[in-house]
Amino acid sequence: MITHGHADHARPGHDAVLATPETLEIMKARYGDAAGRRHQPLAYGRSQDIGGVAVGFAPAGHVLGSAQAVLEWQGRRVVVSGDYKRRPDPTCAGFEVVPCDVFITEATFGLPVFRHPPDAEEIGKLLRARETFPERCLLVGAYALGKAQRLIALLRAAGYDRPIYLHGALKTLAELYETLGVSLGELRPVLGLSKAELKGEIVLAPPSAFNDRWSRRLPEPLTAMASGWMAVRQRARQRGAELPLVISDHADWDELTRTLEDVGAPEVWVTHGNEEALVHHARGRGFAARALSLLGRGEEEQEGGDTPDPAAQEGTA
Repeated sequence: MITHGHADHARPGHDAVLATPETLEIMKARYGDAAGRRHQPLAYGRSQDIGGVAVGFAPAGHVLGSAQAVLEWQGRRVVVSGDYKRRPDPTCAGFEVVPCDVFITEATFGLPVFRHPPDAEEIGKLLRARETFPERCLLVGAYALGKAQRLIALLRAAGYDRPIYLHGALKTLAELYETLGVSLGELRPVLGLSKAELKGEIVLAPPSAFNDRWSRRLPEPLTAMASGWMAVRQRARQRGAELPLVISDHADWDELTRTLEDVGAPEVWVTHGNEEALVHHARGRGFAARALSLLGRGEEEQEGGDTPDPAAQEGTA
């Protein structure tokens, strides 16, 4: 079962892949023949019996096709969140609360310091920078799957109707989103354009392109980076972001804690991120919570441990 198409969750080379139809299309676009020998599409709300366990998917709100895995056996239900967020996103189905007995949740931004500002405020910063520096190009670092398309949709929602220019690495998935019914407006390639043609324009590129020869074709680029990690000043400086945009495809602290209450599972397992802080909060709220990385160890061991370095988990945040 694959929850979504990001490379840290969807690997090439499987024999059989069970995923939403959109995730399967994303994997085909990224991996071609290596996307899996047998593809088994399973739409949201449908279920399939595997060894006596009814398995299904519910929307996770992370990226197009992203899903929570829902497993039911002998009257008990386990939900594995995968990566998720709770904010509205026109490029994918929103997170669906699924009541269950055990909820396994991610915790990428599982510290109280991570409280993401409204998306519209961050997009407003980008558009004001464009007005302030009309002779410069705005180069925005965004990952190819999910973040780039969401940024485009947010710009469109803010009334920006000019063409948005793309690095070649973003082209394939932008076209796939359009094919799958997500309208992104007019998109143009940067390749072949002069510096004069790109003055005052917004250009999206993968973060790796910032220091590449490719960026030299841009007119005095003002570099921005869209990520939840941009809330950490040191991370923004490391990325060389003049304009850090705190826009994340993961739940922040308030969304994580609200989700525990909304789902209402008496047992919570926490993984992929700052496990200890969310476990501590959940226990204080009466949940039987544990860190998945420490599953099987004693209770005393679960109380200790260091908070993981977010740099090792940056992924597509």
